[in-house]
Amino acid sequence: MIDLSTFHDLAKAEIGIFSPKPTCIEGDQLEAVRSFFQSPDGTVDIGIWECTPGRFTADRSDSSEICHIISGRVELSRIDGEVRELGPGDLLVLPRGWKGEWRIRETTRKLYMIQSVG
Repeated sequence: MIDLSTFHDLAKAEIGIFSPKPTCIEGDQLEAVRSFFQSPDGTVDIGIWECTPGRFTADRSDSSEICHIISGRVELSRIDGEVRELGPGDLLVLPRGWKGEWRIRETTRKLYMIQSVG
């Protein structure tokens, strides 16, 4: 039998301990993450992530990511300079190979699904 997992009120769900964002380039950012599900082969990870204001680099060379913004405001800049602004309720797809920067305008929480190359 396959289990059914459900998670409620992700805006208020406990997320864990905040630590410095390793790819931060502006703002002394702190982030926390809580994984809810990982596939048996380790290629899929689904959870919530939260980060304080600032700017960081992102590289999806070996994975793709789907993000649903739960709270906060962000601005994403692709490596070629294209900019997108996102807020609560917005959905973002970062395909494998995407590179750029996130600018967190206000503390942001997202639901994420990352699929790594297997």
